[in-house]
Amino acid sequence: MILDTNALSAYLDNMPEAVRMVSEARQVAVPVIVAGEFVFGIAQSRHREVYERSLERMLDRCAVLDVGIETARHYAAIRLELKSTGKPIPANDLWIAALARQHAIPVMSRDTHFDFVGGVRRLTW
Repeated sequence: MILDTNALSAYLDNMPEAVRMVSEARQVAVPVIVAGEFVFGIAQSRHREVYERSLERMLDRCAVLDVGIETARHYAAIRLELKSTGKPIPANDLWIAALARQHAIPVMSRDTHFDFVGGVRRLTW
């Protein structure tokens, strides 16, 4: 499964259901976009060192998905699909959805707008 930012936060904050889902997953991936959002949040936190260590440990245990030209093609297709249905989603989540569709991996997120993206399955806790 791909972790969205809120899923990564829930896991690192030891929310029991999120921890269970991540622990039981066959594969866990973090998009570079999520890593960027998390690093941005950490930079503003007074608990920066603790969060940096937690993120580092997590990234050592899972795949980090980079964006490439194939991802860009999925991004464009999804953006066009959502535009035609009048259901745009935030730009960073478009990239996460593109990676999910490209790799055929579900996204763990509380954000229901992932449900508007064809070919992407959302898991929640």
